Amino acid sequence: MSNDQGPDSLNRRRFMVTAIGASAALAASSAPPGTQAATVSRGTAFTGDTIDGKKIVSALDVNDLEPGKKHLFYFQGVEMPTGQHWYVSVTVVKGAKPGKRGVLTSGVHGDEMSSVHTVQTVMSQLDLAQMSGTVMAVTDVSRPALESMQRRWPNQGRGIDLIDMNREWPGNENGATTPSRHAGLLFNRLLRPNADFAIDFHTGTTGFEVTAFNVGGMDVPEVKAMLELYPVGQIFDNHVYPGVLHNAFMDVGIPSFTPEVGAGRVLDHEMISLFVEGTMNVLRHHGIVAGPMGRTGKDVTVFVGNSAYPILATAGGLVEHLVKLNDKVSAGQKVAIQRNSFGEVVAEYASGVAGEITGQRSDAMSEPGNPLVFILFNKPGPEDVPIYPE
Repeated sequence: MSNDQGPDSLNRRRFMVTAIGASAALAASSAPPGTQAATVSRGTAFTGDTIDGKKIVSALDVNDLEPGKKHLFYFQGVEMPTGQHWYVSVTVVKGAKPGKRGVLTSGVHGDEMSSVHTVQTVMSQLDLAQMSGTVMAVTDVSRPALESMQRRWPNQGRGIDLIDMNREWPGNENGATTPSRHAGLLFNRLLRPNADFAIDFHTGTTGFEVTAFNVGGMDVPEVKAMLELYPVGQIFDNHVYPGVLHNAFMDVGIPSFTPEVGAGRVLDHEMISLFVEGTMNVLRHHGIVAGPMGRTGKDVTVFVGNSAYPILATAGGLVEHLVKLNDKVSAGQKVAIQRNSFGEVVAEYASGVAGEITGQRSDAMSEPGNPLVFILFNKPGPEDVPIYPE
């Protein structure tokens, strides 16, 4: 399993700590060579077309927009095989007074419905007259994946090829695949130019549900402050994979992290409410929204871990979990059993660590190699720390 803890990672992490608050020009010049095929766009560019009465932009600068208003656009993304474009929805709520700019994204994976609804709910609660600054939401980043409510982008380059768009950031406008080009267009021309901080919302995937937790590097003070403003039970203190969207923001000096909002393909309203409350706290923290803080991590028992211990199926058959999400487990504790078609127990699974259950397979059957359980735990030292295998 690859990890993010080598010498290059240490250099990147030092950069993230020092780059927060640096100028956009400095951040751009510090980006790893070859990751961007185009410079960050400045200014808003309208294509002259509309969809359902909403103007289409190929680049956006929220500073160009009238304050005290809600603005709805479509952003022109990469071309389809027909030559038409994929468009993503852009909502900009610009307060009457100046202030920081926050970017909220969801739909990087196409089967993550609760994350979409979380962002929509936050945007609906913003008061234009009382706001200072701007919040921009993009809820359908990976449009072709969302159209079929599947996790990955169905790329057509060499026959059907399902590509995880959350390994493509910051993308490349002249890249070898359409997801890479789409990511490059969005990052260069829409997301990065309008973010002083960014939150990329996700959920568990089809067949695998997770508890309410946040993912981010608590060694970055600006990120730590935001992570702790959510009334959720777990924080995964880890920078996880290269190529994820929140790391693309971090690499250019924009503090960012990822909330994980339960199971895929469903709306979990109870869990959504926790992340709405936490996100409104983050907006208060940045001075965009006024008023007292809601509940934070101080009001719940937060378990912070730096590793995710995976338990993979060794057999095929029906899976029965013996623990629930958020349960504490000890090393050696049995967490699941598996039966074949005769009802015979063919496998038993135990935790190799002491920690808390953070994810479980929700599909009742499994073949060998499928993840069954993830256990959040703390491993001392930075060496060989497993990262969360999505």
